[in-house]
Amino acid sequence: MSLQQVYDGNDFHLKIFVFEYVTGGGLYREPLPTSLVREGDMMLRTLLSDLSEIPNVETITSRDCRLPELPFADEIVAITPDVDFQPCWQQCVDAADAVWLIAPETGGVLADLSQRVVDAGKVLLGCQPAAVAMATSKLATSAQLAAHGIPVVPTFRLQDLPEGDGPWVAKPDDGAGCEETRRFAHRADMQAWLNVAGRVQSHSLQPYLPGEAASLSMLCAGGRAWLLSCNRQLITISEDTFSYHGNVLNGMANHWAAFEDLAQRIAQALPGLAGYVGVDLIVSDAGMTVLEINPRLTTSYVGLRRAMDCNPAQLVLDMFYNAAFERPLTMARNVVEISLDQ
Repeated sequence: MSLQQVYDGNDFHLKIFVFEYVTGGGLYREPLPTSLVREGDMMLRTLLSDLSEIPNVETITSRDCRLPELPFADEIVAITPDVDFQPCWQQCVDAADAVWLIAPETGGVLADLSQRVVDAGKVLLGCQPAAVAMATSKLATSAQLAAHGIPVVPTFRLQDLPEGDGPWVAKPDDGAGCEETRRFAHRADMQAWLNVAGRVQSHSLQPYLPGEAASLSMLCAGGRAWLLSCNRQLITISEDTFSYHGNVLNGMANHWAAFEDLAQRIAQALPGLAGYVGVDLIVSDAGMTVLEINPRLTTSYVGLRRAMDCNPAQLVLDMFYNAAFERPLTMARNVVEISLDQ
């Protein structure tokens, strides 16, 4: 029986707590970074809109009081500086049947929240905490994928870096996006940069790989994967600093078969991946090389419905509640650009 058939039952009702960390109170006593607010709001509004169209699904979300009100949510809990955020968050979890998290891996935030949802006995509409913890670390991800024969960029700490010069890329081991990510032509320059602000301990190092920046959007469950789109990432490098500007969904659809095979291999290597998952990679003449795994919604989700011609939130719920789930045969591969510069 599909989830839609379950919805058709008169007694079915599902209440989902949708929590986006930056806009939902995670930084309620800190300054709100404009770029992160914009990106988080885009994903949150899109997800709430998709969920609002599914019969018998009710949503609750929290909202930093400094931000405009949200459409589509059935219930909004305002987070103000004079409240204690943690009890408010827990109350939202307790009031829901299931929880959909959009949160950064940085500092173990997503892994911690995921574990708290599981401990509360709620359905986690995302990756299992152990898989989140694995994907949070670029070092751990690289080792896990390599152990399963998946092409992945070698990843090191400074003390383990092989001899030889660059170019190298330094990035936070638990970072997301392009934040605090730099390219270095020479090892000495990189070491000097790493010696500032504790970066030796926080950053991982990877050889710089030329090629086209890409990502895949997929659904995962029980060691299986269903590819949703093959994306070209809009990334620029200026003075060896990386900037992310968005992506073009299905801008790499000519590689669909290879992306689909890679998605299946990744899901088998990390069977705790569940729900929507994004994977960043480099496509070159040598093939596809995985850079990192994002165990959560990514910016690509904003354009996914237009790219697929179907509701991706419906697919996620169907996958969690329907053991016989399969990707729709009529799913489109439209090209959709998502720009963060507009």
